[in-house]
Amino acid sequence: MNKRRMKNLTDIVARIEALAEELREALDAETEAFEAMPESLQGSERGERSQSAIDYIEEAASALDDAVEAIHNID
Repeated sequence: MNKRRMKNLTDIVARIEALAEELREALDAETEAFEAMPESLQGSERGERSQSAIDYIEEAASALDDAVEAIHNID
């Protein structure tokens, strides 16, 4: 891979990492909101939606981490 294409991939990795960080911030905020709910609300539909959002955000962040790893594996 030439330097120009490698530079392009490096730029892409930086953008993905920035997005992953934003997702982690959203995850922290949603987790804090869920944990601040009374236990009675955590088991409610509202709590279940919050937990579902947490799960999906974690999945999205993990997918971005996997993408970065895959790009780093390019020689």
